[in-house]
Amino acid sequence: MMSRIGKKPILILKDVEVKIDGQKVIIKGPMGELSREVRPEINVEIKSDAILVSPKINSGNTNAFWGLERALLQNMIIGVKQGFEKKLELQGVGYKAKLEGENLMLQVGFSHPVEIKKPKDIDFKVEKNIITISGIDKTKVGQMAAKIKKVKPPDRYKGKGIRYLGEYVPKKAGKTAASASSSGES
Repeated sequence: MMSRIGKKPILILKDVEVKIDGQKVIIKGPMGELSREVRPEINVEIKSDAILVSPKINSGNTNAFWGLERALLQNMIIGVKQGFEKKLELQGVGYKAKLEGENLMLQVGFSHPVEIKKPKDIDFKVEKNIITISGIDKTKVGQMAAKIKKVKPPDRYKGKGIRYLGEYVPKKAGKTAASASSSGES
């Protein structure tokens, strides 16, 4: 069996430098440097201006990791060239986000503000009620966005909370009061 994603070559973009040292792949670009230890059953090589990923042994697990490793290397190249970002939106009366130094402070309906410390490879930006998380590592950007959203996930009844920009949160109907005629009194 072949991996449809794994067999595609990864084009090395302009201004991006790739080095392979055994199973370690180091990718440098204008925005920074990322490195990754590739699984031992996967082979990585550079041919002309592309990275080729192939399995060393043919087994079911190896084919799954073949596509995964190729996708992760592709994300590293895009990350060092242009970076990744996620946007979160605050919805609710009095819900605010602001930067204090490099840390993010959230006021989302608790009695105290919630502080989120800035990791070294992630940047925060706040404009009105939108928080932008950016960095060169797609995984870390996504995990930080999920961590911030987890502070106050969107409420299913009123829609208040932190959500991804443009995310649709279906609202549930609240409980309705029973009318006096259906209470059984006559």
